[in-house]
Amino acid sequence: MALPELITIEELFGSPERTRASISPDGTRIAWLAPWKNRLNVWVSSVDSDTDARCVTADETRSVISYYWTDDPRRLLYTQDTDGDENWHVHRVDLEDPDAPVVDLTPFPGTKVLELDLPAERPGKVIVQLNARKPEEFDLAEIDIVTGELAVLAQNPGHVYGWLWGADGELFARTLTEEGDFALSRWNATAGELELITTFDGADYPVGINPFEMAPDGAGVWIGSTRGTDLTRVVRVDLTTGAETEVDSHPTLDLDGSRRAVAGLSSPLIRNRRTGALLGVRYLGERQEIRPVDPGFAAVLRNLEALSDGDLGELSSDDSGQRWVANFVHDRDPEVTYYYDHITGESRLLFRPYPHLAPDTMAPTRPVTITARDGLALPSYLTLPVGIEPSALPMVLLVHGGPWFRDSWGFDPEVQMLANRGYAVLQVNFRGSIGYGKSHTQAAIGEFAGAMHDDLIDAVDWAVAQGYADPGRIGIFGGSYGGYAALVGISFTPDRFAAAIDYVGMSNLANVMRSLPPFLQPALVANWFRYVGNPADPDQEADMLARSPISRVGHIRTPLLVVQGANDPRVVKAESDNIVAALREHGVEVEYMVKDDEGHGFLNPENRIDMYRAAERFLRRHLGGRHGLLEPTM
Repeated sequence: MALPELITIEELFGSPERTRASISPDGTRIAWLAPWKNRLNVWVSSVDSDTDARCVTADETRSVISYYWTDDPRRLLYTQDTDGDENWHVHRVDLEDPDAPVVDLTPFPGTKVLELDLPAERPGKVIVQLNARKPEEFDLAEIDIVTGELAVLAQNPGHVYGWLWGADGELFARTLTEEGDFALSRWNATAGELELITTFDGADYPVGINPFEMAPDGAGVWIGSTRGTDLTRVVRVDLTTGAETEVDSHPTLDLDGSRRAVAGLSSPLIRNRRTGALLGVRYLGERQEIRPVDPGFAAVLRNLEALSDGDLGELSSDDSGQRWVANFVHDRDPEVTYYYDHITGESRLLFRPYPHLAPDTMAPTRPVTITARDGLALPSYLTLPVGIEPSALPMVLLVHGGPWFRDSWGFDPEVQMLANRGYAVLQVNFRGSIGYGKSHTQAAIGEFAGAMHDDLIDAVDWAVAQGYADPGRIGIFGGSYGGYAALVGISFTPDRFAAAIDYVGMSNLANVMRSLPPFLQPALVANWFRYVGNPADPDQEADMLARSPISRVGHIRTPLLVVQGANDPRVVKAESDNIVAALREHGVEVEYMVKDDEGHGFLNPENRIDMYRAAERFLRRHLGGRHGLLEPTM
């Protein structure tokens, strides 16, 4: 078998040529992100040709990752933070006047826009949830896009973590109870208080996972519900009675509530841009399945899905529903993006973000199911290098973050970098991962550094037993929770891994909870307190410390690479500083990379390239791999 050419770190982790395309509401323009001065910025062209393409934002410091068309084709909004601090501000761009300055519509130091909405019934306005008054409380405000005038619609009474704008101007709130359940309430503006509609079991509704969206008639809310079931289905909650009515469900799959961070999807619900009507629902198993709810959309969906053998990713249409822009999730050909006209039947390829990457040289990712020691099924993904006999390979266990997230089928530059260098790559949806029913998620309660870690070890044993992996050349690599898992791997099972990479990972669970920014603190009761413990309780804090790698430094002898963003608000730099200092005092080999202009994950291309160059060198030194293959130890 012939080895494919070595793909450089720059080719895999540099900026795409284009990405995240969408069509304007009037169907006349297409916008996308593309490099300008080595940062992704927003570009716009006419829908029929990109010969008039021009860059309409000018951020030289940090790449833009999110932008929004407004109802006025002249104006576009985008969000940006500062060096990864997650204090997102909303900026306005004038598409007709290239000399007009970009305007910050939320110019309040140290504040964050949590959510942004452009309701069709409020033309010229943007609705934001903003913590300008108090860091831990998000008020609901309306901003005039042209004048910048801001009006507070509702002041947070202290425990609201999500607001909804009704079609007739009524406001509704999602709140957390002291027990971690969430309540849906109506806002009484006259009294300045909430009126309870219904309450849901917090164990069934992990914060931030399921949709929570207003139906267009203003009389109901669509949510993901597991009431009486294991799998999440879409229900409508009546805003008068609180009664649930099923809207759509899948017999074997959960709602796709986890691919948002990967593909830029804002919701598993596909909605009509102009009316807000529900068109289709995304479900995700080994691959994605979209169930059309609207008959007209079913015809559109058939034609869109015929454009690629990948899974349909980001999707936008004009207000008429005639013109569409869609990209596709694929394990070897990422984010291929098409234009489609449903009236004329015309379709054309708009771009491939990484045209220099040949799909046939990429390593295919295939789903596998591994059985944990207690019988729990662990849906996983295995990627084997191309051109190498898949036997006794060095292997990297790549652990996802969250942990309320999941790995899914699609292109991952980390996976392709590792496979291209001769490593088998195994990604495991251990207990606690979402997307496989609430019982799979809830099996992680009380199991940090316990059964959650056992799942990873069981997966390693599976790969060795199948003959794919050399037990003496296995590394573990993860970010956020995955970084914690890497540290757990080398502190609780120090003989199992030959190398570890901790990327913005946690070393002390109690300290992580205490140092979270104020806007995240109220939600702890619904997930971290329930699954891990409350550090305010001495007994629970002691248990959390026992499950923290910082308490087991003396057991660690595995070479370690630690990567950290200095401005990380979620896993603060002290988490990495402390474990690195403690290990160095014990004489353990630790490489430490800190980037001063990054937060919880690296965004700027030069930092990503530096990180993966370091990871490549580190793994080659300790595991072997391409251009340095070691003899198997079996």
